[in-house]
Amino acid sequence: MNIQGTIDAIGQADWQTMMYAGLLELSIILTVIYGAVWRKSFGIYYTLIFAFIPVTNLGYMLLSLANDENEALIAQKVIYLGGCFLIFFITMAVFEICNINIPKWLKIIMLYFCSELFMSVATTEFTGLFYKKVMLKKIEGITIFTKVYGPAHTVFLITIAAMFVMGVIAIFYSLFFKKNVSNKRIILLLLTETIAIAAFFGWKFLGIQYDFTAVAFVLIQLIFLFIIRRISLFNIRDTIIDSITLLGDEGFISFDKKLKYIGCIGIAADVFPELKKTQVDRKVKKNEFFKREFLPMLEDFKKKGRSVPRNVERWGEHRKTIYQLTVNPLYNGRKRSGYQIHIVDDTLDRMEIDGISRWNDALQERVDEKTRNLKIMHNNLIMSMATMVESRDNSTGGHIRRTSDCVRILIDEMKKDPECKIARNDKFCKNLIKAAPMHDLGKIAVPDEILQKPGRFTDEEFEKMKMHAAEGARIVHEILKDTEDEDFHKLAENVAHYHHERMDGSGYPEGLVGEKIPIEARIMAIADVYDALVSKRVYKDRMSFEKADGIIMESFGKHFDPGLEKYYIAARPRLEQYYKDLDDE
Repeated sequence: MNIQGTIDAIGQADWQTMMYAGLLELSIILTVIYGAVWRKSFGIYYTLIFAFIPVTNLGYMLLSLANDENEALIAQKVIYLGGCFLIFFITMAVFEICNINIPKWLKIIMLYFCSELFMSVATTEFTGLFYKKVMLKKIEGITIFTKVYGPAHTVFLITIAAMFVMGVIAIFYSLFFKKNVSNKRIILLLLTETIAIAAFFGWKFLGIQYDFTAVAFVLIQLIFLFIIRRISLFNIRDTIIDSITLLGDEGFISFDKKLKYIGCIGIAADVFPELKKTQVDRKVKKNEFFKREFLPMLEDFKKKGRSVPRNVERWGEHRKTIYQLTVNPLYNGRKRSGYQIHIVDDTLDRMEIDGISRWNDALQERVDEKTRNLKIMHNNLIMSMATMVESRDNSTGGHIRRTSDCVRILIDEMKKDPECKIARNDKFCKNLIKAAPMHDLGKIAVPDEILQKPGRFTDEEFEKMKMHAAEGARIVHEILKDTEDEDFHKLAENVAHYHHERMDGSGYPEGLVGEKIPIEARIMAIADVYDALVSKRVYKDRMSFEKADGIIMESFGKHFDPGLEKYYIAARPRLEQYYKDLDDE
């Protein structure tokens, strides 16, 4: 741009015009610099600031060249295109840099308000809202534009002051309460706000004849260039990506949701030279190279939602290099926009793995064998303790085995229901069957004279017997506290602790109500009571299946979980057959 040539052609060269022309050119240069260093991580408000300032400075230069009120008014409208919006953009940039979120609706309202202010400027010759009267005169080559302000101008000044206060509050809030915001940036922001408010108000209050707002805007551009330089450095995501790319040991190949090739960075084109000749936006299915190398991985990821790593080998002059490829989601901001193949040099890791794989296989086999033996010993210990407890109770012979089998039958019926979320958890089902024999371990702490009493308990004896639930939970906790299977530990403890709780809260030891009782204890309760009803005890005869079933069915909603009723009904024929088979043994 030859600004001086333009001014000479107009024939009105004076120091005021030259100053504004120089500021215009400088603001354009700074905007070009911003464009050269621009990154995707830069907020939209920085871009708008650098775009609007040259427009505003163009308005100041046009105003200095104006020959009548109409030309001056047009220039003034150009100036206020920036004046009405720049303070909003600067304030939003301040909040963004300070990591303070403003509701979207508030941003829309503020932007709409700024737009209405500009409309009052754009239509002022018809409405008189912003300027009631304007007058232009030249004094010694200096353009003096005199205005009689309307009510919209007062609103404009209040708006600028309000946004300035918002920005200053955000700056000081971040200074004292935000540890993740750089203090250097905060100081630069405070300087920006000070320059901006001084540009709008300072020269008027000080009685200065000339408007130096254009100078202030150029200074704001300079400060924001320093700020975005710091933003680039502190943007961990971008710096990591740049570092990965430049170090040369990783690469990325990107595809959109329709499996169209987007591009590649890093070592991707070195590992797959065909990428250098591949047209961007090419569908994977229409390219033989993509179909062979990447389509199986991408389709497998789409189907399973996870990536199975794949290795490729490349030979150089002196050695073989092994690269590992994995598929990951591709995000644009927070929005998932496609797929990305991550390539990393895995040579050293593969060499180490190959070197120790045989040793690992042998070691793993020994570890697996030891683990199996420990699990068997652990389970046998638990069963032995449960059997020992049962041997002291002369009224419940075989109760441990029978209740475990009843739990298994109930679980089998639950698994047939596709809507039963619990039954779909295979680990939970196995753990419950495994934990069932432990439900009465607490009886080991009950005195023999109570545990072996041939008749019914007195109230005092029953209170002592009820202690076995809490004591059982304590014993199970001690037995399993060092196990790595935390899920089994918690489930077994719950079974021992809460299998005598009732849905209506009348159970023991805690008096839990409804779903506050763990589901594993609710299932155990049905098996425990059913066995007690249909089995012979020293204080009672065996109850018929029909009568036992009537008691069980009446107890759903009171004693038992009503949600388990349908599974009990489905299991009832197998339960009856199970006990009939026991009689035949």
